Amino acid sequence: MKPIVIHSEAIAELDEAMAYYELRYRGLGVDLLSEIMKARIKIQQNPKLYPVYKNTEFRMCLVERFPYTIFYLKFEESIWIAAIAHQKRKPDYWKKRKIKE
Repeated sequence: MKPIVIHSEAIAELDEAMAYYELRYRGLGVDLLSEIMKARIKIQQNPKLYPVYKNTEFRMCLVERFPYTIFYLKFEESIWIAAIAHQKRKPDYWKKRKIKE
């Protein structure tokens, strides 16, 4: 399996979302993290499983139970997660992030 590299802003997005859900209901932030990790494993096992996003090279994985999408690129040596984006906020804001292989 290819290693996964996560953009620092995607990590910050996840931290913020977890904190938000944890304030709403104790343990819900951990549930979000669990669903993100499940999605990450599926991406790692089969990067081509998820559809291409619009007319880009990015693929998109919808997170179970939560309104988040993981946007990622598959490279020869790694998988790069550009964003863990809320589905109802600021579409495509993450597309300008610098790609790191």
